[in-house]
Amino acid sequence: MRGAHKFILALLLAGGSCAWADRDSPFPDRGDAYLTFYLENDLFAGTDRNYTNGARLSWVSGARPVSALGSVQRLLRGFSGDEDSFHIVQLLTGFDAPDEVEYNYGFSLTQLMFTPEDDRFPGQPAGERPYAAWTGIGFSLHAMDANVLNSAELTLGVIGPHALGEETQDFVHDLKGVPKFAGWDAQIPDEITLNYYFVQKRRIDLKIRELKTGAFRASALWDWGMAVGNFRTHAETGAFFRAGWNLPADFSDPRLSETAYSHRYFTGRENTADFSIYALAGARARASLFDATLDGPLFSDFDTRVQREGLTGEVFAGMGLRWNCWELSYVQTFQTESFEEQAGGQQFGSLALRRAF
Repeated sequence: MRGAHKFILALLLAGGSCAWADRDSPFPDRGDAYLTFYLENDLFAGTDRNYTNGARLSWVSGARPVSALGSVQRLLRGFSGDEDSFHIVQLLTGFDAPDEVEYNYGFSLTQLMFTPEDDRFPGQPAGERPYAAWTGIGFSLHAMDANVLNSAELTLGVIGPHALGEETQDFVHDLKGVPKFAGWDAQIPDEITLNYYFVQKRRIDLKIRELKTGAFRASALWDWGMAVGNFRTHAETGAFFRAGWNLPADFSDPRLSETAYSHRYFTGRENTADFSIYALAGARARASLFDATLDGPLFSDFDTRVQREGLTGEVFAGMGLRWNCWELSYVQTFQTESFEEQAGGQQFGSLALRRAF
């Protein structure tokens, strides 16, 4: 399995290096865009263990012509489902007119942290979640029509001490005046990570009732996706349902992931009302082949002393508020065990603050 991962990573590096030069910046421009800050923490559920904290800042542009896309993002067009995509990708994505899609490009910064339950043991407690942290930057390309959004993202990161998980957690614990975790010296060691992600989202709008001062609507969104790389390799699918007053017209992710962004619908399908309030609920299943936070680094020997679960699932529910260009949402997630030795599932909360420009 590790040999296959190394071969795939070599292909990713070879494919990306040939077109890196003489391109425009892959970083945010000054046009219309969405900026989103995600924060996830299990303290919302009264615990401090396993997946203990995640933070992500993501920026995604409004509609852009191909010539205005970021340099790295243009390298991902072959996986976007548009007219220049690989034929197999076009068959799978389901665009009715691949030559008429709109494009967005994105940039993100993410940090994830994982700790065991025993915070006093000066090492790695047997049978508990390994100490691990990952920090990475992401470059993404998004192609959409009225009902489908395809997102391809390339992330470059580091797992291990240079991800600064210990420093981040110690800083927060100092502010709160609570004890620090004692075993970070035993965390998963450093390794540079490269990952490719693809996610497709499809929406169904359900117009329930029109009122004079607004509209109560419901919408369903389902997705499927995959990840390949030496941070995580998996396939997943999920769906969520939203219902509310002046439901925001977007594909926005309600929770943090390595590919979480906020997206308006295709031009002309936007909700321009000033105020929205809505509830949401959903579920997700994942088949995991590799997870560096549980299996250890791909290119070095490190015994995490736990066995990753191949299949995991989760359900979540929450609500959101939007006023003009600002939106705030909160979601609570209930997750099954991620490794065999884990004693029961996990809960954590997700906050997302969005600003449209």
